[in-house]
Amino acid sequence: MTEKGGETLTEDDKIIQELRKFDTATICNVVATYPGSDICLKLYDAWYGEYYTDTSLRCIYPEYGPVCGYAATAWYSDEKPEHTKLDEWALFDHLDRLRKPIVLVARQTCSLGLEKRVGLFGGNMTTEFKAFGVQGVVTDGPMRDFVEIKPLNVQYLATGMTSGHGPLQLRGVGTPVTVAGMTVMPGEIVHMDQCGACKFPAENLRDVLKFATELIRREKNYQMKFREPGFGLERWKSQTAKEKKNIV
Repeated sequence: MTEKGGETLTEDDKIIQELRKFDTATICNVVATYPGSDICLKLYDAWYGEYYTDTSLRCIYPEYGPVCGYAATAWYSDEKPEHTKLDEWALFDHLDRLRKPIVLVARQTCSLGLEKRVGLFGGNMTTEFKAFGVQGVVTDGPMRDFVEIKPLNVQYLATGMTSGHGPLQLRGVGTPVTVAGMTVMPGEIVHMDQCGACKFPAENLRDVLKFATELIRREKNYQMKFREPGFGLERWKSQTAKEKKNIV
């Protein structure tokens, strides 16, 4: 363990900090996207494993860079009398129990016609979340208060922006949620950037960092050949043939 700012950092804490130096596509590659590679963990089916988000979300503050943390989960909808009312502290109890930093993954299921009109997350909620260690939010609905949230340095992946909303209700906390095609359990690791989000079990932190580091090294070496003076198709074919021969 090491000390930073009066806090004790575990090995996992340091790994999470290191993973913020990688883009989310690289994390996806070593988690499941390249199943034919010796540095892919193959934790999920590459296409259907529900480990990364689809194109329905956009990154609200791309200048922040990648975020990585432990998943908290929540479910919101518009308020209805027949919905069970949760304890008012349920979400904050959940956030308080989790290891930090946190990425909140929030499902939204509002009534038909309201899905694009729910400015659910704003300045007050984000300020609350940040006080409990939240550094990023992944949600399948809109948000608001762009200017107010920006200096808080909490990243958002959301469907867009809108200015208002009606009465809302927290429907679930700490349960599995599916947001933009990614199914997340509380306590899993979520990595997010401009391209979307990816998840994996916390027990795989060390291997993900190890394999991501090796993948970047290999990709840099691979790309160098295209920048060499005199590069051409015939040289590429020749180099590829030699590499395949060495593998055999």
